[in-house]
Amino acid sequence: MKENINVVARNKKAKHNYTIEEVYEAGIVLAGTEVKSIRAGKVNIKDSYADVQGGEVFIHNMHISPYEQGNIYNKDPRRVRKLLLNKREIRKLIGLVTQKGYSLIPLSVYIKNGYVKIELSVAIGKKIYDKRRDIAKKEADRRIQRAERDY
Repeated sequence: MKENINVVARNKKAKHNYTIEEVYEAGIVLAGTEVKSIRAGKVNIKDSYADVQGGEVFIHNMHISPYEQGNIYNKDPRRVRKLLLNKREIRKLIGLVTQKGYSLIPLSVYIKNGYVKIELSVAIGKKIYDKRRDIAKKEADRRIQRAERDY
């Protein structure tokens, strides 16, 4: 069966601010009007993060705009939402997050075969000098590519 993936939102700053260690795919527990808003592209994960509470994973600060025709069925746009992962994955996340410096950061929200999924990463925050080093490396790569292209 061919996978049909439609990326709805990306966290562009995540790879700049964090060093990505591992990536997981998780489902999200949503209301019907939230799914319709996500399909319309009205979701923002820029400031969101996830944490483990009581053996379950929750995402915080994920903003899903209220659905225009949703009236009384609309939920709070920034409510805490549960993520769906295997028990084995949750245990591994608990082990990693309890270590100093690790965070759970969402990278993207997408629709895969009709289901809303989130790409969740285990990441370590970068220091300022790490960010500078990455920027310098990108600039050097661009210069090399331009020189090869112009040659």
